[in-house]
Amino acid sequence: MYELSQRVVLLVEDNADDELMTLRAFRRSNLHNPVVVVRDGAEALDYLFMQGRHADRDPSIWPQVVLLDLHLPRIDGLEVLRRIRAHEKTRTLPVVILTSSNEERDLVEGYQLGVNSFVHKPVDVTAFFEAVRQLGMYWLLLNEMPSAASVRKSA
Repeated sequence: MYELSQRVVLLVEDNADDELMTLRAFRRSNLHNPVVVVRDGAEALDYLFMQGRHADRDPSIWPQVVLLDLHLPRIDGLEVLRRIRAHEKTRTLPVVILTSSNEERDLVEGYQLGVNSFVHKPVDVTAFFEAVRQLGMYWLLLNEMPSAASVRKSA
């Protein structure tokens, strides 16, 4: 499926247009990392904790970063973030909230819950592509993380 050395992105997005634009922005930026797309908060948690339809996924494939929308069906983005930070296995996983929400309380609560970055989705397509390009460049190429094995050993 994926090479173990590839840095996987977990995109949690229920809007098909935003999903497509994000994937296009990665391709246009020559970021060819695998992107796993899940469409609601419950599926995001199932993927991360290898439950439900993701129970049989390869545990060695671990996201380098989670791009998380806030307004999701079933379980909202802030609750997903809360659960990610509450579990030893996922506590240090980088999470970037990528949302169209302009609510100050979402921003404040996101940082209180330990989000690594909070980015508003620009309305303009060119600005959106540039924002995703910069996110990808930083989180996939520049940011250094401990190996998944190191994180699991310390948990």
